[in-house]
Amino acid sequence: MSEHLSEAAVKQHVKVYWRVFSALAVLTALTVAVSYLHFSLAAAIAVALCIAITKGSLVAAYFMHLKTEKKIVWCVLAMAFFFFAFLLLSPSLHHR
Repeated sequence: MSEHLSEAAVKQHVKVYWRVFSALAVLTALTVAVSYLHFSLAAAIAVALCIAITKGSLVAAYFMHLKTEKKIVWCVLAMAFFFFAFLLLSPSLHHR
């Protein structure tokens, strides 16, 4: 069933999308700016990952509409994240 939104609701959604887009543009510019700073390799990776996680979270929450999903979707997403983290860390656990 399609949901009909009022004109005010549509304008509010568009406003939110523009804010998220602006935040993504600023974070992209920040990524480029940080690349010119002379951090150690570990610090550069940490900063880049923090910015990437923030950008990915914005995209997932707003553009993929995960912000308004039911809890079961969040549970499945959390399970996928923890499984991915386990697989990512498992090779280092075997080499100790």
